[in-house]
Amino acid sequence: MSRTLPLASFTSISSKISTWSGTLAASPRFSLLFFSSQPRLSLFSSTPISHYVKNLPAILAMDSSKAGTVKELPVGLDEATEEEYASQSKLLQEFTNISSIDKAWVFKSESGICSQAMFLISQPNLLANKKRKFMLSTSISKESNNTVNFQWAPFPVEMTGVSITVPSPSGSKLLVIRNPENESPTQFEIWSSSRLEKEFRIPQSTHGSVYADGWFEGISWNSDESLIAYVAEEPSPCKPSFDCQGYKQGAAKDKECMSWKGQGDWEEEWGECYAGKRQPALFVINLNSGEVHAVKGIAKSLSVGQVVWAPPVESIDQYLVFVGWSADPRKLGIKYCYNRPCALYAVKVPLYKSEAAQSDLKSMEELTVVNLTQSISSAFFPQFSPDGKFIVFLSAKASVDSGVHSATDSLHRIDWPTDGKLCSSTKIIDVIPVVNCAEDGQFPGLYCSSFLSKPWLSDGCTMILSSYWRSCQVILSVNVLSGEVLRISTADSGFSWNVLTLDGDNIIAVCSSPIDVPQIKYGCLVDKVTNTTAWHWLNVSSPIFKCSEKVTSLLSHLQFGITQIPVKDVSDCLTKGAAKSFEAIFVSSKVNNAPDPLIVVLHGGPHSVSLSSFSKSLAFLSSLGFSLLIVNYRGSLGFGEEALQSLPGKIGSQDVNDVLTAIDHVIEKGLVNPSKITVLGGSHGGFLTTHLIGQAPDKFVAAAARNPVCNLSSMVATTDIPDWCYVESYGSKGKTIFTEAPSAEHLTHFYSKSPILHISKVKAPTIFLLGAQDLRVPVSGGLQYARALKERGVETKIILFPNDIHAIERPQSDFESFLNIGVWFKKYCK
Repeated sequence: MSRTLPLASFTSISSKISTWSGTLAASPRFSLLFFSSQPRLSLFSSTPISHYVKNLPAILAMDSSKAGTVKELPVGLDEATEEEYASQSKLLQEFTNISSIDKAWVFKSESGICSQAMFLISQPNLLANKKRKFMLSTSISKESNNTVNFQWAPFPVEMTGVSITVPSPSGSKLLVIRNPENESPTQFEIWSSSRLEKEFRIPQSTHGSVYADGWFEGISWNSDESLIAYVAEEPSPCKPSFDCQGYKQGAAKDKECMSWKGQGDWEEEWGECYAGKRQPALFVINLNSGEVHAVKGIAKSLSVGQVVWAPPVESIDQYLVFVGWSADPRKLGIKYCYNRPCALYAVKVPLYKSEAAQSDLKSMEELTVVNLTQSISSAFFPQFSPDGKFIVFLSAKASVDSGVHSATDSLHRIDWPTDGKLCSSTKIIDVIPVVNCAEDGQFPGLYCSSFLSKPWLSDGCTMILSSYWRSCQVILSVNVLSGEVLRISTADSGFSWNVLTLDGDNIIAVCSSPIDVPQIKYGCLVDKVTNTTAWHWLNVSSPIFKCSEKVTSLLSHLQFGITQIPVKDVSDCLTKGAAKSFEAIFVSSKVNNAPDPLIVVLHGGPHSVSLSSFSKSLAFLSSLGFSLLIVNYRGSLGFGEEALQSLPGKIGSQDVNDVLTAIDHVIEKGLVNPSKITVLGGSHGGFLTTHLIGQAPDKFVAAAARNPVCNLSSMVATTDIPDWCYVESYGSKGKTIFTEAPSAEHLTHFYSKSPILHISKVKAPTIFLLGAQDLRVPVSGGLQYARALKERGVETKIILFPNDIHAIERPQSDFESFLNIGVWFKKYCK
């Protein structure tokens, strides 16, 4: 391909003939011109050379125009794949545009006849590479003929720059928090139904950004709506300051002219997703004065979160209840890791009544902090009952005690003292214990990722929550006094359900499947008096999940089912739960004259689960003409604790064999073409992907790995969760022998469990999607494995996202990731 030289290169052309025969004739441009069929320069032409000098700009422009028609392809694409790339990107764009609901709130109208609801909705903004968030409101009215009517606002309102929104208990006020992207103040706004009532700007010297991560995050209005407790980054610590004289004593926190700040001591962080985040600390803001107070008396080693106000007791100071995570001996990665010990704490906040009969703060000097849950290793998501007589909380004690990053939850209750006198020996009552092994069709245990802000029915003792039930998510009602657990979402469809909010004793939820976009449902008790266990679910027409006609048509040609996969060799099972069947979700075309190519989809964790809910990325791959086999191998959440605990110590063997068993199961049923099988997984799913292409090299025609675990012996020294390497490789023994200085024996054991052990056998062309900022599975591991494949002549493609962490979920990165996976699999499944 020719290059255009700058015209300045030819300014001395008319000076000497030698310039033509030397410098210019030797250039790429003019060596082409000499052999072109276009008007050309020639030393033997009868045309005077002055003619060419005079018309040189025109000649260059003519040739440059021709050169401009030569197509330059992006790196990694050829002409054959570019057409596929363009076609798939248009389809993926249509799936990407589908919105999702993040949160919802319901407010009773003054008349009490109908309700008002707000839905916080998000949609990827590919151009800005952020999530676009907007609010859509609706009016809800129940009709006499057992129907419900949602009157939606004509348009949503975009929530630009908004980090958090939290309605007040009465629903008359709305807190809006805007976290800064730099060193600017954090902005608090209090809105009424018609206007902005108050606005406060909290400087960085008071605290940093308010936590909005869903874990440390906690914002709570007090009962008279005059105070808000919340969790924010503590202010930046003082750093050593230097100027031309050297070290400055007594330096201020703020930047000063003619001086510079040193780094000071390094402070440990909570790993993945928390890089650059300072310690979470507890604050209270007075909405009348705008004064912000840090809550004193909390140990520096304690990271706080999930704060709630305790119910007020007349003439007694009010308590704040919060969760605390200890940094002793050090902070390990906490994202997706429920095995970090934590407890509920209470601190008495001194209050007095102002002239306006509203609560105000007295001095916030050192306060007494009480540990409410000393007898249990994990306690989080505190929730007071409506009457304030007890507090319930979730526990991941099964995870903490065993060392696995996630396990079966339990639910507990503490009776709250009416006299306000707390003690650390408070009795903890079990509401839902850990379920080890459930009988077929029975409640498999509690797997709950969050509570609603108001989860209670009007009886004051029944909670509504979402939980995993094998490969589905379901809605449960839990009587926290009797311990009765009921599955109240329909069980016959294989769909997954998620509760959004309550409208009195009615439920607003969404349900979906791998081939059905989410649908809003309205749940009503059939008869509150005689039958409190039967629920009737109504369809709600909604504009939120609208998708294009093309997407609707493609999805209508698909079908799915949840398949039971028997364990291949039950003689290896040490428990009853480990011998029970696991599941796989199979998605395929309704028109199945010949089996479509297959993508085996593997979740990470390994103690996570792939749900039978709608995934835009997987629906896109299905719509390209692939069947999907989404395997929930033993060790997944939702199947009981014995099945889950059967995997640690056996990674790379039991989970690999489960996946191969699932593949053979659908092959034997004639559902799959065995010559066109691909595999896709991320994190531990990437660990399985790279294990499978090494242990069963003739089974797969292509593979895709997103931030895969490839070499445990190198990962253990760089990951934010080195304890994970020990527990998953050694089993229960791993928690005891975990050390920051692995022995040669440990490293050898880690290598024996790693996919890189089998790399010499790999044949399948493999694409790697890697996040350069990944602290969980550092990018060096994936690069090492990919380079080793290239070294052995295996076709390999690497896409590195420089600003992405473990999840690779920034909109542009997620889009490019699944687009390349689709093109890669199409290429090798022709």
